[in-house]
Amino acid sequence: MLEYFQAFYDAFLGNLNWTWKSVLFRVPWYTNYFWGLILISLLVWAGEIFFPWRKNQSIFRKDFWLDAFYMFFNFFVFAIAIGGIYSMIEVAAGDLGISLQSIALIPMNELPVWAQLLLFFIILDFLQWVTHIMLHHYSFLWKFHQIHHSVKEMGFAAHFRFHWMENVLYKPLKTLGIMLLGGFEPEQAYIVHFAAIAIGHLNHSNIKLSYGPLKYLINNPVMHLYHHAYEIPEGRSGVNYGISLSLWDYLFGTTYIPENSGNIPLGFQGDDEVPKSFLGQFFYGFRKTRKSGD
Repeated sequence: MLEYFQAFYDAFLGNLNWTWKSVLFRVPWYTNYFWGLILISLLVWAGEIFFPWRKNQSIFRKDFWLDAFYMFFNFFVFAIAIGGIYSMIEVAAGDLGISLQSIALIPMNELPVWAQLLLFFIILDFLQWVTHIMLHHYSFLWKFHQIHHSVKEMGFAAHFRFHWMENVLYKPLKTLGIMLLGGFEPEQAYIVHFAAIAIGHLNHSNIKLSYGPLKYLINNPVMHLYHHAYEIPEGRSGVNYGISLSLWDYLFGTTYIPENSGNIPLGFQGDDEVPKSFLGQFFYGFRKTRKSGD
C-alpha cells in the first residue's frame, strides 16, 4: 500500500513543481504549456478584437472571466490534483502485469518523427471524437457535458469551459492511445499538444474561418459553432463532433452547416438550469436533472 501513496505523492509534487517552474520560465520553452497557453490565447483574442465575426459581441463577452478561469483550472489545477490518482492506477496495472507497452499495435520507435507525430495526432483525435459522441448520446454523461454547452456567446476561452469529469473521461483515452502507439509519446509531442490548443481556441473564437478545401480535414469556427447551436436537426443528439479534425464528421455523416452568418442562438433546451457560478457548475451533473440534449 505504501507504494501507492508514494506514487500519488511523487506525481502530485512533480506536477506541481513542473507547473511552478513553467511560470518562472525554468523549463524548455517548447514544453512550457503555461506561457504557451497564454500566448495562444492572446493571439486568438487579438484576432477576435480586430476581425470579429459577430461584430455586436463585446470584447469581454458574456462569461469571459469565468471561461478564463476554466482555462487555468482544467489545464493546470485539476491536472495537478488528478495526476497522483493516475500514477496509483499505473502502479496497480503494473501489479497486474499490464504496461503501457503491453497492447502496442504500432512500433513507433521504428518510424520517422513526422510519422510518429501524425499517428499520435490522428489516433488521439479519433478517440476524443468517439468520446465526444458518448458525452452527447448517454444522458448521465450529457449532464456533465452540459457545462460546455451552457456557453451563450462563443469566444476562445470557451474551449476550456468543461466539467472536471470530462478530464476523468478523456485522460484514460489518451493513455489508451499511447498504449496503442507503443507505450510512449513522440519526443516532439509538444507540437501536437500546442496545435490542438490553437485549433480548439480558434474553433470557439469569434473569428470566421473555414479554411477553404481544408475544411474537410480540419475543424473550424464555422463548423463548430453549429455544434453549440440551440437548435439541431430533429432526431440527432448532436452534430459536428470534431475536436481538431473535421474528417471524422464528414466520413461518418455527422456534419451540419446550414449557413455561416454566425448569428444563431447557442445552448440547449433546459440550459437555464445550469448554475452561473464556477462552484455551482463544479458539482453540477451529480444531481438529477431533466433529460435534454439527447
